[in-house]
Amino acid sequence: MIDVRSDTVTKPTEEMRKASYEAEVGDDVYGEDPTVTRLEEKAAEILGKEAALFVTSGTQGNQIAVLTHCSPGNEILLEEESHIFYYESGAVAALAGVQTRTIPGVNGMMNPQDVESAIRGEDQHFPETGLICIENTHNRAGGAVVPVSNMAEIYEVAQRYSIPVHVDGARLFNAAASSGIPIQEFTKHCDTVQICLSKGLGAPVGSIIAGSNEFIKKARKWRKRLGGGLRQVGIIAAPGLIALTQMTERLSEDHENAKFLADGLREISPLRIVNSVDTNIVVVDVSDLGMKAEQFVQALKENGVLAVTFGPTLVRLTSHFDVSRGDMETVISTVNAIVQSRK
Repeated sequence: MIDVRSDTVTKPTEEMRKASYEAEVGDDVYGEDPTVTRLEEKAAEILGKEAALFVTSGTQGNQIAVLTHCSPGNEILLEEESHIFYYESGAVAALAGVQTRTIPGVNGMMNPQDVESAIRGEDQHFPETGLICIENTHNRAGGAVVPVSNMAEIYEVAQRYSIPVHVDGARLFNAAASSGIPIQEFTKHCDTVQICLSKGLGAPVGSIIAGSNEFIKKARKWRKRLGGGLRQVGIIAAPGLIALTQMTERLSEDHENAKFLADGLREISPLRIVNSVDTNIVVVDVSDLGMKAEQFVQALKENGVLAVTFGPTLVRLTSHFDVSRGDMETVISTVNAIVQSRK
């Protein structure tokens, strides 16, 4: 099977497996695991923040950020199809007791004026705006890169109103690789950031949240409250350290493979590529083929390709380091065979 469902399906490299086996470990709740300490210190350095915290997943990192920044009854502002709103099981309401106010975006990018207009005024009828969230790259916008300039404008608005900004940067290194802009140019326009080690960077598990020393101190307690206190965590932190220090430079290869795939699929009528393919995600509309997305995904599976639905007639295909250029050629020929069988 060629698996292009997500970059979460990547397998750890041999070097990661060896590092896990050989990791020096200790009880991290006591602050005694040297490997996770090295990972957190290196992450803070790379991301340009005072401190960092290793967490089990991107969702946990985002939720810890909301819990740390906000108080029950607050409102958070975020793009209407953002991961925190769309894919995290209503956790901000269930866990933090905050409500969401969604803002329509263009390719995942919120208009700073819309953000400012959504900030609540001083009125006993209104919830306080407790946090502004930006997602970069934006998953449901097809892996779109939110420009640094947009992030800077939103951050400037937030600072004027003394509202913190959190970036769901699960694939932020993809944004840096695609734009050629250093990662810290993105992270300097936010108070906190979450990055995934287990997507395109290839670690088997884990994410990082980074921010000020004070924020991370509070976040560590929230991680504990959520059952995320970790023990001999160096076993999974060691692959994460390799992911963070050795796997970011190769992301452009995934982007090139995604563009190659998109170019090949564009030649197959009547399929339509509906995203700009900034990074490693390709979204295909199969509606003109007279098929639903579920039918198309099933046909792919029966022919050795795994993909996911992304809407009633949309199919998402994602490149990653376990998928080669040759695999992409096979995906294109498989899709073409399915399309031709419908004519």
